[in-house]
Amino acid sequence: MTLKDRKLAHRIYLYLGALFITSLVVSNLIFQKFFYWNPFGDFTVFGVSLFEVSVGILPYPITFLITDLISEIYGRKMANQIVTAGIFASFFSMGIILVAEVAPAIPSSPINDATFTQVFALSPIAVLASMIAYLLAQYVDVAIYHFWKKLTKGKYLWLRNNFSTFLSQFLDTFTVVALLCVFKVLPWELFFGLVVSGFIFKIFIAFIDTPFLYFFVYIMRKRFNLRPNEELDLDIMDLEKQNRTV
Repeated sequence: MTLKDRKLAHRIYLYLGALFITSLVVSNLIFQKFFYWNPFGDFTVFGVSLFEVSVGILPYPITFLITDLISEIYGRKMANQIVTAGIFASFFSMGIILVAEVAPAIPSSPINDATFTQVFALSPIAVLASMIAYLLAQYVDVAIYHFWKKLTKGKYLWLRNNFSTFLSQFLDTFTVVALLCVFKVLPWELFFGLVVSGFIFKIFIAFIDTPFLYFFVYIMRKRFNLRPNEELDLDIMDLEKQNRTV
């Protein structure tokens, strides 16, 4: 790979990481608002309306699309690095919000303390549940993706994309709802309905993102002349060495 290509690959990786972290942090900031979507009419599952979910679920599937793309092009190690960075960014953003909540609003502030607290004061239990579920789901997603990639020798992209996402999304939904019920943030009678509704919604989105994954993988492989199952090697030390010799 030429120095120019290596720099471009690094730049794309950074942009993908930025999109990943932004989607994750935003999903935690907006999760308190709920909406409903009834493409199949007024249908309920265990007493919960189908697709009655938090708006925080909207940017969340983007994170799985990005980790699958990074896994396919850059490899497992680089995908796990993005996941770890997302965890750090999430906790850091929550810390900033807690500090902002403690700071008293002046009388002329457009947003007073009560309004700020109502919108941004996140339940520590809810955030902890979300982070634990995210941590499990994302690492499992990356591991399963590479298991299927190795098993199929780089073939059947749709298979590893969907199988890894299906299991990790179920694990994410099950874990976060279970923890919220354990800590009595949600009543147990809503458990099965929320798990089924959230999981079906995420699966629906996962089917939609498969063509996008095919498209981006095709573009990346063509641009960097990658063979099937070949991954980009972003060795930072090697890049610095090339910079010194140019």
